[in-house]
Amino acid sequence: MEIAAETPGDYYIARRFHIERTHIWGYLRKPGQPWHEAKLVMMSEKLMRQPDRYPELPQGDGPAFGSDHNREYRMWGHYSGRRVYDPNSNLSLPEFVLQRYEVKNTSPGWLFHPGERFNGKQLLRGEPGSTP
Repeated sequence: MEIAAETPGDYYIARRFHIERTHIWGYLRKPGQPWHEAKLVMMSEKLMRQPDRYPELPQGDGPAFGSDHNREYRMWGHYSGRRVYDPNSNLSLPEFVLQRYEVKNTSPGWLFHPGERFNGKQLLRGEPGSTP
């Protein structure tokens, strides 16, 4: 019901999805579109740095890359038309060029289905067309 109530517009709903040692960014969908139709993307920082741009390894007690796992954002930008390869995940994913973002929800709950369990090391679903 929450997805159906989203205001249509020229933006995306994004969910950060961090897997150790990879550079995939997460899932993007249009407002009103269900999560199972969302695209897993690589983020281009050509115009703006992505949220959570921290070091890969934490510095002391500071945050590290991936600390915003499962955070939900509103994002503005566009797909570049390119696919970007991440050798650590062996995935070739669409590139999203970020122009602006805002945090929508810091603890939105499950992504695809109730009861899912994330172990930090693998995707929750196969990504069609993502293997080279």
